[in-house]
Amino acid sequence: MTTSLLTQLSHIVGQAFGAVGIDPSFGTTFPSQRRDLGQFQCNGALAAAKQAGRNPRDIGAEVMAELEKSGLFSEITLAGPGFINMRLTDDFLLGHISDLAEDPHFGCRSFHTPQKVILDYGGPNVAKAMHVGHLRATIIGESLRRLRVFLGDEVISDVHFGDWGLPMGLLIKEIERRNPDLPYFDEKFAGPYPDTSPVTVEELQEIYPAASARSKEDPAFLEAARLATFDLQKGRPGYRALWQHMRDISIAETRTDFDLLGAQFTEWKGEADTNDHIPVMLARLKAEGYSEMSEGAIVVNVAEEGDKKEMPPLILEKSDGAVMYGTTDLATIEIRSELHDPDSILYVVDARQSLHFEQVFRAARKCHSLKPACHLEHIGFGTVNGRDGKPLKTRDGGVVRLRSLIEDAVDEARKVVRDTGMAERFEPAELDDIATKVGIAAIKFADLSNQRMSNYIFDLERFTKFEGRTGPYQMYAAVRIKSMLRKAAEQKLVDGRLMATHDAERNLMLALAALPEAVAGASEKNAPNILCDHVYSLSQEFNAFYHECPVLGEANADIRASRLRLCAITLRQMEQILFVLGIDVPERM
Repeated sequence: MTTSLLTQLSHIVGQAFGAVGIDPSFGTTFPSQRRDLGQFQCNGALAAAKQAGRNPRDIGAEVMAELEKSGLFSEITLAGPGFINMRLTDDFLLGHISDLAEDPHFGCRSFHTPQKVILDYGGPNVAKAMHVGHLRATIIGESLRRLRVFLGDEVISDVHFGDWGLPMGLLIKEIERRNPDLPYFDEKFAGPYPDTSPVTVEELQEIYPAASARSKEDPAFLEAARLATFDLQKGRPGYRALWQHMRDISIAETRTDFDLLGAQFTEWKGEADTNDHIPVMLARLKAEGYSEMSEGAIVVNVAEEGDKKEMPPLILEKSDGAVMYGTTDLATIEIRSELHDPDSILYVVDARQSLHFEQVFRAARKCHSLKPACHLEHIGFGTVNGRDGKPLKTRDGGVVRLRSLIEDAVDEARKVVRDTGMAERFEPAELDDIATKVGIAAIKFADLSNQRMSNYIFDLERFTKFEGRTGPYQMYAAVRIKSMLRKAAEQKLVDGRLMATHDAERNLMLALAALPEAVAGASEKNAPNILCDHVYSLSQEFNAFYHECPVLGEANADIRASRLRLCAITLRQMEQILFVLGIDVPERM
């Protein structure tokens, strides 16, 4: 398995420090910010001098002398108070890139121990159209899923459908109010219930807001909904049958949105799947002394000594017997632990839910709901805002539907694609496919390129440009390479052994070599923006190479063959990272 270039260099420089009697840990090496001084830099002599009570330049000079013996560096210089700058020999760099290219994962698995990971993201709800609030959870969650699969983890992705609780009771009573003769409301009806739903998904999306508004104005209706929720959870047949209809048509609707965004789930479970487990869990927590009564409710106290802010208890069951979101979330952790025995459970949910997850995670630890080694993490994120800097709304102040957002992006991409003259070169079907991929890429890259805890402004005009830090720009760079390689094949040109004849080639190789650290950072911090930074830098270096180094027009056959191979390696890495980001690259543009 190929080790990353920085890991190798840090080891080599560390050995040089060790050879002069200094701790090898001071040999940490990183890419230079000054290409005029070197490709890589080590600042360890400065820190080592403080520990050893010596002059840092003297230490640096001794380390340089050891490094020169290795024969791996074409140039080593000392700058400032002891900064060691290094340039690799072409043989060392070419050897590493050749090894990297042979590894299907570009050396990214060398630092990672495979795990079993559960990713909880998406979070749609019965009867509610997916909206802009689901955008980031889906895009970030799917990218992290693909990243974990790329690293070799066993990944279980669960959409965790919102299909239980008071909203279900509100829907049941509102449907009954409108259609009281339906068999679902007749306790004497012995079945079978109809196979088709009495309401469409469009009707549900109108019914729920109406029921919610009615519950705020009519206390009797609210109480009836609470009772219906209780009866549903206890298994009343008519309510269960109606609930199943509502759940099925809602899932079918959300699948369309998820398919558009390329999100893939191994499990379509929801809050309702915890219903049979909750009584068992509550009995155990009571018997083992983890839960207690507080003002008529059953709670788990999760406050800890040293808390700097108030930490409310996690309410498991209200005084009226209703369970809470915290109850289903805690039960879900127990079920996942029993079924899958995961190493990590990651929740990609709005940052504003941080207190809720802190309560649930503390309760899970306190109540021994999972093995101690299992890692729990809430991966929060900021909001998608309009140009006014406030959470994105429709013109009339309503919530922006996710489907509308996607359609708007594709429409904008279609305009941009036509403006570039592609309409004259492609058939309508291929043009539509390109526009769809450009629109989705625009949304995804704009979202993922931001640090996930940051809010960002949704600006389709900027996102769909084929220049700058945009998804379409990255796609176009990859398509340009595809076009070049197709022309090479048509001319029966073949690639060959890598060579380094120009700094633009070396810089592109160094950009390729930086992937393992980017992947490591993205996985450790659950930060896809690090991968966006990497692929953008790679695109920039390729464009510089493209302008400075002829490929198809290169007269020297060996140099041309080398550059063709470098292009092919770059394309493979670029497409791999874009795939992890959820971006599909068309064959032509």
